[in-house]
Amino acid sequence: MPGIVGYGAFIPRNRIRSEEIARQWGKDPATIQRGLLLEEKSVPGLDEDTITISVAAGRAALARAGIDAQRVGALYIGSESHPYAVKPSGTVVLEALGLGPDIHVADFEFACKAGTEAMSVALAMVESGRAEYAMGIGADTSQGAPNDALEFSASAGGAAYIFGKTDLLVEVLHTYSFTSDTPDFWRREGEFYPRHGGRFTGEPAYFHHVMSATKGILDRSGHKPSDFKYAVFHMPNGKFPLSVGKQMGFTQAQMEQGWVVNLMGNTYSGSSPTGLAAVLDIANPDDLILITSLGSGAGSDSFILRATDLLPERQGLAPAVRSMLDGPRKYLTYGQYAKLREKIVLNH
Repeated sequence: MPGIVGYGAFIPRNRIRSEEIARQWGKDPATIQRGLLLEEKSVPGLDEDTITISVAAGRAALARAGIDAQRVGALYIGSESHPYAVKPSGTVVLEALGLGPDIHVADFEFACKAGTEAMSVALAMVESGRAEYAMGIGADTSQGAPNDALEFSASAGGAAYIFGKTDLLVEVLHTYSFTSDTPDFWRREGEFYPRHGGRFTGEPAYFHHVMSATKGILDRSGHKPSDFKYAVFHMPNGKFPLSVGKQMGFTQAQMEQGWVVNLMGNTYSGSSPTGLAAVLDIANPDDLILITSLGSGAGSDSFILRATDLLPERQGLAPAVRSMLDGPRKYLTYGQYAKLREKIVLNH
């Protein structure tokens, strides 16, 4: 049975508080925090992007896997903020991690589910025997237009997963995907900021797809919500994942450990994968875990996982997600944030 042999995450230290953004645009900070359940979000530094985040997360995953990097036969990176329009992020990442050159590499894009898309293909490569080990990464440095609701949530971070067939930290028991053509969110070539599809954003996209994928995998596996120790749902804001989980019968206690959006923001392709990493940091043997992603456009991937006896031995070999959320941070003013995110554009 294939599964996860290593995992890791990375979250930049730069932060901006929701109240700082709210004050900039004359909005009430308390109203914003109540409405979105967001306290602060991560911000990439000048030397941080999808590639550097992927490298940091990948190194952590290799540390927990304890394998020779040369044995990784496939590398897939899901992101909607790849630094280059024409040049793969994966080629840079593989060199930095010491992978290859005998390796299959590809960059993926499917809005916020590009990370679980990369994980799904990495898992399939191992299942098929095409690769002994395969790495799937979800990472982003997401953007929101000034004075847009996304500006409170769009953040930076990511997680990496190595799949294999032996010395598993986590067994992959079931997978399921649900996809449709739903125009809830997009960004055309050459545009800097994404756009919303208005009425398609909430119920038609997020709730319909997350619930359909989750119910689909529960039906196929024969499990019910109470069987799980932990559940992780895509986190575009603080309210949506808690609401969708409760509607399907999951409790706050099951969702709390993987609910990291209030301190991190929405890392897009890294959102649910980073929430999963936070769960794996404390999971015990035989704990059942559910994760469901969501990518605008729209689609969801669901996984049912079970922790093994080996997981607790490897948890401390790389930084935990909560240690990055609660550790040293640098808080930015809106002006500093705008400069780092290149929101101030000068005429040339």
